[in-house]
Amino acid sequence: MRSLIVSAVLALLIPVAGHAQDAGDPAAGEKAFAPCKACHAFDKNGVGPNLTGVVGRKAASLEGYNYSPALKNSGLTWDQASLHEWLKNPKAKVPGTKMVFAGIPDDKKINDVIAYLSTKK
Repeated sequence: MRSLIVSAVLALLIPVAGHAQDAGDPAAGEKAFAPCKACHAFDKNGVGPNLTGVVGRKAASLEGYNYSPALKNSGLTWDQASLHEWLKNPKAKVPGTKMVFAGIPDDKKINDVIAYLSTKK
């Protein structure tokens, strides 16, 4: 009986632990974000738009940046799912985007970057 209870508790905890990993690590995300700094900042627009408050923001809505028509017409809001797809492969997510970045192939790194971006409000 005891092993049955332990097995049931472990079965309940395993998905929770997997979900926590999906949330990402902001500290690891800061390191993974390093290549993004070539175009993006948190205090001003550069080659790419300012990313302060990007999580939860409507795509192509930041004043003062010249977004591509494709991104302006995408209808996206930058939530966890859309950011994940975008960071994985921007040109597949929004064909016609002017962002030249090829994407991040590693799902964990993507989750970490999103967690880091979430701290920049």
